[in-house]
Amino acid sequence: MTETTSLPDDRAPLGKRSFTFRCHSGVSCYLVCCHKVELRLLPVDVLRLKNALDLHSARFLDTYARVGAGDHPFFPAVMLNMADIEGFPCPFLDKEGCSVYKDRPSACRTYPLERAVEKTGRRGQMKSHYFLTNHPYCKGHAEDHQLTVRQWERDQHLHEYNLVNDLWAEVDAFFALNPWEGEGQAGPRQQLAFMVCYNIDAFRSYYKQHNLLTEYRIDRQRRRRIENDDVELLKFGFDWLLHVLGDRSTLIPA
Repeated sequence: MTETTSLPDDRAPLGKRSFTFRCHSGVSCYLVCCHKVELRLLPVDVLRLKNALDLHSARFLDTYARVGAGDHPFFPAVMLNMADIEGFPCPFLDKEGCSVYKDRPSACRTYPLERAVEKTGRRGQMKSHYFLTNHPYCKGHAEDHQLTVRQWERDQHLHEYNLVNDLWAEVDAFFALNPWEGEGQAGPRQQLAFMVCYNIDAFRSYYKQHNLLTEYRIDRQRRRRIENDDVELLKFGFDWLLHVLGDRSTLIPA
């Protein structure tokens, strides 16, 4: 259920083809997929969940997440911890279902699809592809309810997540080049990058302490959004990392 930057070679993208799926409390497998799952949290997922739970990013990470292997050896992934009780359910699962449904992670809202992104064209534009999963336990595929990818994106509010996840995919692809070579695993630059991507509350204190917004040409409207919106601050953080670690022109010095 995780988003990836590589395209599976054993399945064809859905494209404009429709698919059959419906999940509801009447299907026999209801909530089975919310148990014993290796679920990766993307930066925007951590941000949305910690806000939904009214927790500091560090507290959320300490309570609900762990560091695991990423898609490449040069930057870790953040994985959601399952509850340590019978069946190992998602920690946000209750008797009524998902208690954080409005802010559920990207992988959950994308399912039963998987999304892959690739860069295309001279400008390196991001192009997405969706693939249909085929888990035998999932009976939602047998429901008489047809959908297109566009309908699913709209129904699951995927667009607002995908906008940030595409930016993250570019940053993670840059991390795969090992920009912290020579400092070792979890060195100071990698720890800084991890803070920017996954601990938005700590990054807010950091950018204020170091007056980062005054170092670059940022128009007044964007500056206001960065100061007041976690998602906009995360986007700025991505730009800042690419600029300071990769010497890319994502930001213009003042």
